[in-house]
Amino acid sequence: MARIIYHLGNCTTCQAILKRIPNLKTFTLREIKGDAVSAKELDAMKKLAGSYEALFSRVALKYRALGLKDKNLTEKDYRKYILEEYTFLKRPVMVLDDRIFIGNAPKNVVAMVEAAKAH
Repeated sequence: MARIIYHLGNCTTCQAILKRIPNLKTFTLREIKGDAVSAKELDAMKKLAGSYEALFSRVALKYRALGLKDKNLTEKDYRKYILEEYTFLKRPVMVLDDRIFIGNAPKNVVAMVEAAKAH
């Protein structure tokens, strides 16, 4: 039974969301800057999310710096960039059994809280 939350320890948004998650002690917390996401983990997330693009953050500072906004990225590109640079993973990512919750949109945070409550 997978119960993992991928987050950034120095991200105030991630920390605020983690405080809202009920039963947080039942989750494995992965701080992705110090403990990078492996290819196997990313592939498992993609399987739940449907695409690497769904996991990719376009607000990462390097997105503009590398000129990626002007490129037509493929799924292979999204995977490569997320594995190379932790900031390209949308955060937080909560994996709860066969469900995945990606990012900090208010609607998504509510869904995370409700799902954690139910388990």
